[in-house]
Order: sequence, then C-alpha cells, then structure tokens
Amino acid sequence: MTTRTPAQAADAYASGLWVSTTLADTLAAAAANTPDRVLVVDGDTRLTCREMHSQATLLAGAMLERMPPGSVVSFMLPNWHEAAVVYLAATLSAMVVNPILPSLRDAELGFILADSGTRMMFVPGNFRSYDYPAMLTRVTSDLPDPPETVVVRGDAGPHTGYRPLLDSAAEPALLPAVDPDAVRLLLYTSGTTGRAKGVLHSHNSINALITQLARYWLIDAGDRFLVPSPIAHIGGSIYAFEAPLLLETTAVLMDTWDPDAAVGLMLAERCTHIAGATPFLVQLLAAARRAGTGLPDLKLFVCGGASVPASLIDEAADCLRGTAVTRVYGSSEVPVTTIGAIGADERAYAAHTDGRAGIADIKLVAHAGAPPGEGEIYVRGPQMLLGYAHPEDEQDCFDAEGYFATGDLGRWVDDDYLLVTGRLKDVIIRNGENISAREVEDILIGHPGIAEIAVVGVPDPHTGERACAVIVAADKGSGTAPDVAELRTLLAERGVARFKAPEQVLIWDALPKNDAGKVVKHQIRATLIGGS
Repeated sequence: MTTRTPAQAADAYASGLWVSTTLADTLAAAAANTPDRVLVVDGDTRLTCREMHSQATLLAGAMLERMPPGSVVSFMLPNWHEAAVVYLAATLSAMVVNPILPSLRDAELGFILADSGTRMMFVPGNFRSYDYPAMLTRVTSDLPDPPETVVVRGDAGPHTGYRPLLDSAAEPALLPAVDPDAVRLLLYTSGTTGRAKGVLHSHNSINALITQLARYWLIDAGDRFLVPSPIAHIGGSIYAFEAPLLLETTAVLMDTWDPDAAVGLMLAERCTHIAGATPFLVQLLAAARRAGTGLPDLKLFVCGGASVPASLIDEAADCLRGTAVTRVYGSSEVPVTTIGAIGADERAYAAHTDGRAGIADIKLVAHAGAPPGEGEIYVRGPQMLLGYAHPEDEQDCFDAEGYFATGDLGRWVDDDYLLVTGRLKDVIIRNGENISAREVEDILIGHPGIAEIAVVGVPDPHTGERACAVIVAADKGSGTAPDVAELRTLLAERGVARFKAPEQVLIWDALPKNDAGKVVKHQIRATLIGGS
C-alpha cells in the first residue's frame, strides 16, 4: 500500500531521503559505536545507547514469542522512557507500533483496539489518578481476541507486569529482517465523519521527515530536545524516539506539563529545541520571565496547531533573544509540511505566515468555499503517509498526481511562504489535540433537551481554539438547554475523553442552513468571532 508512484519512490531513494536501512540498524550501530551516549532522560533515569539496545532487544524477544512480525503493538503511555523501549522493541521485531493518547477513554480506546487488531497493549498502572488497567479490563472484555495488557509502573493485577516481562525475557537468537518500506507506525487521527482514521507510515517516510529536520532546524549532534508534547502524536514521537538515534540528539521527557518546571529542566539539561502548540509557548514565556531567564541554550521553538497569533511569535522572539521562534504547518498525514521561517531575515514571515516548504510540494487548488486568492492546500512529499488503514478512507483524499488534500485553506505570501487561513474540514484543534465536531455532535444530539446542535471551534488565546456548542432547545419556548456540565457528564458516561467536551454553550432559536438544509458552520463561526 502506497500513495507514491514508482518514479517518486526512486527519486526519494536517489535523494537519500529514503534509505535501505531502518532504525533497528541505527540502534545496533549506536550501541556498538557510542554505547554510553544518553538517548533519553526521564527524571532520574538516563538510558544510554547500550541500555536501550539491551532492553529493547529483550522486549522484542518477548513480543516475538507472542506474535508474528507485522502484528500491531499499542501503547497508551505518558512521556516515559519505557515508551521508547516499547517503540524500539516493536521496530526490532518488525511489528507495527501504535501510540495512543493517554487522555482517551473507553469509547475511543475500544474502537482503536478493535480496528487495529492490537496484539499487545502497554498502559500505566496509574497516571493522573486514573486507573488504566481497570479501563483495559472493561474495554477488552468485549473484544473477541483481546490483546495482552502489559502494565508499566504499577500493580498489574490480572494483567502482565512490564518489569517481570522484561526480566523473564530471553534475547532472541535471530531478529527478523525489517523492510524500510513496510508499515511501521499506525496513528489514529480525528476524522470529519466521527470515526478516527488510521494513518500509516513506513520507516522511510519517517526517515525522510527526520532528514528534513536535520536540514532545516539547526540541529547538531549533541543537541537536546525537551519533549512535553504527547509522544502519541507524530511530533512527540519523532523527537523522543527517532531523532535521538538518527540525529544523535537526546530527548528530555516531561510526562506532565508544568511551565516553571520546564524552564528549570531546560536550564539544567541545556535544552536546545522544543516544539509545541500555542499554549506551551504562551506558558513557557511567562515562566521564563518569572525565572528571569532568556533560556540561553535554546536554539529553536517550533510552534504549530491552530491559531498561533503573530503577536505571540514576536513576543517570544523579543523574550528569547538567541532563539529562532517560528510557526509551522503539518499533520499526521504529512508531518512538517512547512519548515517555518528561521532565517535572520525571516522574522516577519515567522510571525505572519506558517513558513515555507521544505521537502514537501505544496499547491493551492480552487475551492468553492475559498475566498479570492485562497485555495485548498494539497501536499505531496516523501514524508507523507502510505495511506489509511481502511482504503475507503482514502476516497477523495488524493488527486491524480498523488497530492494529499488537507482540508485546509491557504494563500501564498510573497510567493514562497504559506499562510493557513482556514479549515474546510470539521475539526477543532484545542491544546494541540484534534477534536472531531461530528463525533461530539452525534453523541450530544441524543440529549432530550437538544433539538439541534452544532459544535464549532472559535479562537482562544489560551488553548488555540475552544469548542462551542450552539444548541436549539427541544423546548424552544423555555429558552433553556443543557449547560456545559451536563454535556460533559453525558460524554463521560459514553466513555469519551474529557478534552472533547464543549467549553461553552449558546442557545439559539435556529441554526443557519443552506438550501439543501445543511448547517452552515462558517456563518456560526463568523457570528461567534464577531461577538467575542
């Protein structure tokens, strides 16, 4: 399965963006050549190349005893060093690794496990006062072929304990060959139909991505990435698992975001890079001011996600004098579509655009819903997805030239810089997390007090966007409808993650609709933004 033609694949190999080796080869070489170099810092734990290779090899042996190469291994872990071991063990054993956000709950997790056919699942014993093993017991009881649940840092109960599993594992006599063009990463992303879609990446699509970072993001061997973004996202995973080996960097992990702690950690560990959504940058700047520091070792802050204000980038550039601060644009499907604008003469573009293309080809395609001068953003490149787990999800996603239709609108600034201006797809991005409005609406419409509902995203200075539920009450005469607390309770009862709940409820007499009776959300958004 691939979205690329043979000619495009040949070009990717010829350019060196695709290679004949994999991360499994790189890990073995690092263990032999630089055994004491630290790959991952997690609190007091520092895993060297030798230690990582040893632990990942043992865990790979345990995986191969339980399932054949090509099976799906999932983990729902915070930013812990054990996640890196799981990721690399799956790589060594030629498995497909599936990171899952720890903030998801029964409904989302049950769908992912069933859809992916996961054979082994790693969860924390307890994180942020939530009992993950109990959730796995509930969710897997309905599955005809449940995965083996492995509990990390906690009481395993009826499940398998991570440490006993590692301690009892035997190093495999022979690891399987790993195909650099095979599927190695499965990520679920919120779709516009209410069902999450499984994005497939290969070793080589990720290698192309990492090669691009090395080329454009001021990365040198020995640099140190602070990784507060969830490792279940494409961004967090590449900084935590891939870059330390392919670029000889170190990942400094944070499992819970605390801006003051982040500043202290960045100073102590001399962190050079960080990437995150708008709230991370806003809060880090405030913490740096409280600490009286400009973070002198920081070379680059990459800011992505929805609604990155130009004023925030300017403010950051003034506060962090030695740091390049830039907006970027990308997705799970085509990560790092733009590389930002980090040149000394590009500050205005860093603040007022989403940057220029790196190894991705970008074109704007005319769309009926786009204002003059704008178009839907189509992207193609060696770092793009192979496809979706279900081929039917690829319908209308690719054009005849192999470009991926992002569902976002944009325009060119001075010919070279892309400015993302809006969104055609019905997705809200809050604190860097994608929320399918359709998924939330399909559940909330079942509330007896709701006749009609539209969930839309509006700009928010703290979270990038917030979800607003515009409701037509079932009893219009009363002028009342469920409030935020009631909607949150209903979603929680249905096993939906808390971050998807609307933060605002408005009651309208009617929702605007077109001649076909479809709700016109851009009109709702315009009204809300104009009235804010």
